[in-house]
Amino acid sequence: MRDRNAVGFLAGRVGATLAAGVVLGWLLGRVWAGIALALAGMLAWQLLNLYWLDRWLRERSRRDPPDATGLWGDVVARVVRLHRRKRFHKQRLLDVFRELRRSTAAMPDGVLVLNDQWEILWFNRKAGELLGLRRKVDLGIRLMNLVRDPALARYLGKRDFAEPLVVARGGELRLYLSLQVVSFGGAQQLVLVRDVSQQVALESMRKDFVANASHELRSPLTVMTGYLETLLQDETLDPSLRPPMAEMQRQAQRMNGIVNDLLDLSKLDALAGEAGHSPVDVAALLALLRKEVLARPVHPEVSLELATGAKLAGDEVELTSAFSNLVDNAAKYTPASGRVLIRWRLDEQGRGRVEVVDTGPGIAAEHLPRLTERFYRVDPGRARAAGGTGLGLAIVKHVLQHHGAVLEVASEPGRGSTFTCVFPPRRVIKAGGGDRLSGASEESNGNRGPLPSHIAPVQ
Repeated sequence: MRDRNAVGFLAGRVGATLAAGVVLGWLLGRVWAGIALALAGMLAWQLLNLYWLDRWLRERSRRDPPDATGLWGDVVARVVRLHRRKRFHKQRLLDVFRELRRSTAAMPDGVLVLNDQWEILWFNRKAGELLGLRRKVDLGIRLMNLVRDPALARYLGKRDFAEPLVVARGGELRLYLSLQVVSFGGAQQLVLVRDVSQQVALESMRKDFVANASHELRSPLTVMTGYLETLLQDETLDPSLRPPMAEMQRQAQRMNGIVNDLLDLSKLDALAGEAGHSPVDVAALLALLRKEVLARPVHPEVSLELATGAKLAGDEVELTSAFSNLVDNAAKYTPASGRVLIRWRLDEQGRGRVEVVDTGPGIAAEHLPRLTERFYRVDPGRARAAGGTGLGLAIVKHVLQHHGAVLEVASEPGRGSTFTCVFPPRRVIKAGGGDRLSGASEESNGNRGPLPSHIAPVQ
């Protein structure tokens, strides 16, 4: 309706102009000249309105809108409404942006926004303080060029941000920063920076305390064990003292085992980076561990299955410690009528898998996530009776982490357990003569029934 009214108004104005031109031309004796003069006047008026509108649009911050009528008045009114709406939304965005800046500035952690080339697009005040960034200088610079740490370059290059990266900054007063990358907005990255110097210092103190305490305990325990062993070999010792002294010797030996395991964990904690890549003959190592179990006075049936002749690239001492702990645990908690299977194979992805399967009492599901914690025991009484230190699986976890591997545990109460060390393909050294070993390298499983293989792995 408004469009029809506008068209009617325009047609009426053009008609009135033509009529005025005809009248003027009739009075002058030249009708066409009058019409042309009237149309020229109308055109001049339109151009003048257009000039006023253009001038106002260019200087609208300092001028009021022109006082126009007709179609020009409608155009000016619509432009004024659009301008006010734009100014409202712009002010609203500015308010939101200021509020965002105030909130990020109040955050205790640093925040950076990077593009897909790791160039800094924006950062808050805390990030500038922690990383030493300058707002007018460092915007558009790649983060690796400002935080010169090879570990950061490798971390960003891998694009695996499941775990944060801790980097050290500063000189004598070391500042440890945790960097966590979160992808958002397509190709942009959000980097959260946190000062973890206190946590690192506490962890360092804990490691130093454990290492020093273990070293200090080793000497007196060695002396006590030696004296007890000497006294127990004395034939003149009162028979009534032999049982308590034998118990003292057993507890001293158990304490000595705990100290040795703590020292091993301290050494593993102090290691930086991944283990070396020396070839380790896994088949021979597992065969030796099997023979050690079979040499015990009481032991379950122990079978060895070697499905591959591949070797592992790593540290032989550390791998021996990890595999020995798994085999020893299986032998301790499996009754003499039970069975233990040690298997070495490659899966479809080319990963190496060392599996220790037993028919022991099994482990309830609620205990599985905490098995590798230090001194964590599913059944404290049974563990102490078996002579365990509570540190074996913690050592296994640290050794596997040092080799880029993981430990998978599958178990159910009453149906046995399966502990699997999964090594990445880059740690596997394929055998030159084929993947399968000859029949002489594979031990029979005997006739005591099948081993448990029904449980899905639990990370």
